[in-house]
Amino acid sequence: MTAPVDPLATSSVNGSSASSSQFALPAATNQPVPLIDVGRQNGALAGELDAALRRVIEHGGYVLGPEVKTLEDDIAAYCGVEHAIGCASGSDALLLALMAADVGEGDEVLVPSYTFFATASAVMRVGARPVFVDIDPLTFNIDPAELERLTSERTRAIIPVHLFGQAAAMDEILDFAVTHELTVIEDAAQALGAEFRGQRVGSIGDIACFSFYPTKNLGGVGDGGMVTTRHTRLAERLRMLRVHGERTRYYHEVVGINSRLDTLQAAALCVKLPYLDRWSDERGARAARYQELFSKAGLDRVLGLPQAAAERRHVWNQYIVRVLDGRRDALRQHLGDRQIGTQIYYPRPLHLQECFASLGYVEGSLPLTERAAMETVALPIFPELTDEEQRRVVAEIAAFFAS
Repeated sequence: MTAPVDPLATSSVNGSSASSSQFALPAATNQPVPLIDVGRQNGALAGELDAALRRVIEHGGYVLGPEVKTLEDDIAAYCGVEHAIGCASGSDALLLALMAADVGEGDEVLVPSYTFFATASAVMRVGARPVFVDIDPLTFNIDPAELERLTSERTRAIIPVHLFGQAAAMDEILDFAVTHELTVIEDAAQALGAEFRGQRVGSIGDIACFSFYPTKNLGGVGDGGMVTTRHTRLAERLRMLRVHGERTRYYHEVVGINSRLDTLQAAALCVKLPYLDRWSDERGARAARYQELFSKAGLDRVLGLPQAAAERRHVWNQYIVRVLDGRRDALRQHLGDRQIGTQIYYPRPLHLQECFASLGYVEGSLPLTERAAMETVALPIFPELTDEEQRRVVAEIAAFFAS
């Protein structure tokens, strides 16, 4: 994939003055294009899924049944770690990871603000304080250069998020964490299968957290999550914490939570996991196809296109573009009127959310994060997305800028 326009560079074409001659319009139909269509994937596997779910109904082990252990073993092997612990959601995975690492009252945790709410809410739920870090504008991931000035004697952990399916700069983050004796908790909710220098996410930090929400690259038929680790002590603590802090039934060593992966979800995920790498490759092919179509249409002059950073395997949970001329919301309205699905991830950064007002952040605190929240929009990407559908997306975007 060729390098995209630097999103912080000034565009050479102002969309408000563009003429139709500046953009080539790929041929396309007028059929709706969803942001994601989980029905296509699940429908293709209907027979396998039906059989797997029926087996669970027949044996009746609905909570932590045998399929959960199978999935845990398979995910551990896939990530290249010794331990995987299923839980109820990706949000609970983050909470359990912090609890297992003994992060609590008075501690600080370095987190990005440009991420899903659960990354920071888990920190607050254990009584610690999230310290928000600005992003690398090209990858949208946490900027390691910002860590030193934000670290204090109370800092206990860092949560790098592998956002949109691309690994964070884990070499710099790990070096920093070792120097400052910090626990590294990977938020890999959007990135199962992503790699950094040949190593899969989920095996790089001390603990890693995954989500099996239906729209993830490996999505269940409901909520589900997983925590992975190389460390046996942490794994034992995680297994205890997810069942009210007990090792032996009704004997509680600590106050845990109730967060167990349903066996029905595990059964569905066991069916899907063997297809994951193929699906990730197909997402990558569609990302490359967008790049080709946008470039041919001349739209790389008005859009900041995403890129896979060096030495990373990007699995493209989302395809995020920047609208560089300030008309992001107008473009989204244009596409919505034409039944093309889009979404904004994320319209209001976490450091400016009302529930975190007590932390003292104001507009301008994290300028690169705030700019990304104003400029970015997610376009349709999923393994079953057709060439024709991609051509329609690009054609409608070209029509918007040519108008």
